[in-house]
Amino acid sequence: MGNLLKVLTREIENYPHFFLDFENAQPTDGEREVWNQISAVLQDSESMLADLQAYKGAGQEIRDAIQNPNDIQLQEKAWNSVCPLVVRLKRFYEFSLRLEKALQSLLESLTCPPYTPTQHLEREQALAKEFAEILHFTLRFDELKMRNPAIQNDFSYYRRTISRNRINNMHLDIENEVNNEMANRMSLFYAEATPMLKTLSNATTHFVSENKTLPIENTTDCLSTMASVCKVMLETPEYRSRFTSEETLMFCMRVMVGVIILYDHVHPVGAFSKTSKIDMKGCIKVLKEQPPDSVEGLLNALSFKKTALNPKTIYGAVLGRKTHRVLMLL
Repeated sequence: MGNLLKVLTREIENYPHFFLDFENAQPTDGEREVWNQISAVLQDSESMLADLQAYKGAGQEIRDAIQNPNDIQLQEKAWNSVCPLVVRLKRFYEFSLRLEKALQSLLESLTCPPYTPTQHLEREQALAKEFAEILHFTLRFDELKMRNPAIQNDFSYYRRTISRNRINNMHLDIENEVNNEMANRMSLFYAEATPMLKTLSNATTHFVSENKTLPIENTTDCLSTMASVCKVMLETPEYRSRFTSEETLMFCMRVMVGVIILYDHVHPVGAFSKTSKIDMKGCIKVLKEQPPDSVEGLLNALSFKKTALNPKTIYGAVLGRKTHRVLMLL
């Protein structure tokens, strides 16, 4: 159907695989309403990433203020440097809430009866592409956040200063922008190593718990199918050659890792179980075949999001040997 081609020669445990055109899929009339809603959110994603990439922090100003506690000018300089950064961090956090709602809307569309998740992906490629774009953004955001300790340092300084002034019964103008409740929520968000993935994982779990009449398999099968789609496209030269950009390869890898993490978070036994519908050995092999610098962040994301399995179980279930890089990370 359209650009979604079934791969007849590759099946793992009789589970279907597809080639999904992430570059050119366009919404049908039936998809357009939801597609427009999600598109309105995603249109801000690149500016969010650019803003995060440009985030330099106020480390020097904060150090000067801490080392010279009686210097009013240095205190004011640090505070005036941190406040606009906190407003920027609030914007990132609020965008995560918009992504959370967008993901739940997509899951509702891609898992609802009477169609199976696989049939949904065949019929609604544009929504599947938007799902992939959310995951792609999420992994990119978290990679940037993990490499920038200034974010937590700035926010910690902000909270300490606010608390100190509150004790002295002082109210600062920025509290109208970032009040105590908002600061608490932002603190929990930025305390996570991968905050956007945490948000999506919680959103997926919430979707499953709120839709009790919908079998959990509808959600997990949607995720495992997406992982299989990406793995096959990455490992098969015939399908890789269809991509017009090298960035699409990285896109597929990020999406594959993202859906693995969501699957592992939602599925009762996780992605690394022998009964998992995701070919974890194959997915890890695909990542290992890429330049190490390009996949380090993805392997780190898997390690941070790994759930309850212990290392010995992982060694046996995935590769049967202890030298594989991703298992060292896990």
